[in-house]
Order: sequence, then structure tokens, then C-alpha cells
Amino acid sequence: MNIVITGVTRGLGRALAEWFIANGHTVAGCGRSGPAIFDFRFTHSEPHSFDAVDVTLPVKVALWSERVLGSMGPPDFLINNAGLINKPAPLWKVSADEMGKVVSVNIIGVANVIRAFVPAMVERGSGVIVNLSSGWGRSASAEVAPYCATKWAIEGLTKALAAELPSGMAAVPLSPGVIDTDMLRTCFPDTASSYAKPDEWAKQAGPFILGLGPGDNGRSATVGGFEG
Repeated sequence: MNIVITGVTRGLGRALAEWFIANGHTVAGCGRSGPAIFDFRFTHSEPHSFDAVDVTLPVKVALWSERVLGSMGPPDFLINNAGLINKPAPLWKVSADEMGKVVSVNIIGVANVIRAFVPAMVERGSGVIVNLSSGWGRSASAEVAPYCATKWAIEGLTKALAAELPSGMAAVPLSPGVIDTDMLRTCFPDTASSYAKPDEWAKQAGPFILGLGPGDNGRSATVGGFEG
């Protein structure tokens, strides 16, 4: 399988990329950290490819997609993983700048990547788009209102996209469950370490994602066993 993943430089994206590569799949990934991308390139040579890309910049995303599509063709799986969370605080104390950054990465970034890759997938008539959602895209908690808003948006965006895709394709909003990531440690510094690590999660999430298909189009999904 050819797989495109955003946000591969840490956390769930990095763990997924490593799992897919270890299991014989070809991965094209991006992230904002240049040094981490260099490490990926050093560790995983062609046909894998890794680029430093800010998903909030549509021109940069378009240039990246041209390189990826030119080398490996339309992906079988497009995984929008890149995301930010706000520093926990009541909504009225979250600055406009911080709110804007969360919205830009979590919503606009996803739309930019879809715009760049999905037309080629539609032309081929197959492929699965997986947009990382959250338990907070289906419920809500205090002090993470910006993040909740963006993940609720991802649920709606993905279900609308699902209604637009031709038969034979799928768009799925996927909640990864509760995993010990830097993002979780931002919210729960005292308890995050009690949850599964990204590498452990990827061993179940990888096969789960590869098992998604047209029959899952528009269905909210959760990686089993990690609901918290």
C-alpha cells in the first residue's frame, strides 16, 4: 500500500509511519520539524519520502503533493494526522492568535491536504481518507474549547466529504483513543503516562486503518481498546 501521513515527526504520526514501513508499505510523510524529517530520510530511504511542510500553507502543500503523486501516484490511504491543541484555559482566556493556530492546523490544514491529494484518488476511483478526530470531537471538556471545536468540525467535514466521494472510496473520521502523547501531557501531565504509548497503539491502529474500506464511508470510528 502507498500511504500519505501528515504530522509524522512525533507522536501518533511517527508511530504509524514506522509501523507501516516495518510492515512493507510505502510511506510519504510530512511534518514541520526539519531535523526530525532529516532523521526520517536518513533512516528510511526511497521509495519512502519525507518533507518539511507546514500544512496551513496551501502552496507548500500543493508542491509537496506534486512530488509525491509524481513518484508514487495517488495514495491508497491519506491520513490527516497533524494537529495542535490549545494550552488548557477557559475559552475567554485563549488568545486570538492561539485559537487561530489551532483552527489553521486542525481544520484548514486538513482541507489543504485533501484539496491536494484527493482529486487524483477520485480520478483513479479508489482510496481511503482518514481524518484524525478525537473523543473531544464527539464530546466536550472544559479548557479545551478550541481543540473540541476543531475536532467536531473534522467529524462534520469528513462526513460531508464522504457524501461527495464516488463509490469505491471512503472518508472516515477516526478517534485514536487516549494515548500517552505530548498532546495528552499538555492536558493531563499527572496521569498521561498511565496510558498506552504511541508505538503500542500503532500495532493495533495500523491494521485497523488498513482494514477500512468503502463500507466504512462516513462512519465515525475509534481504534478499539484505547477509549480510556
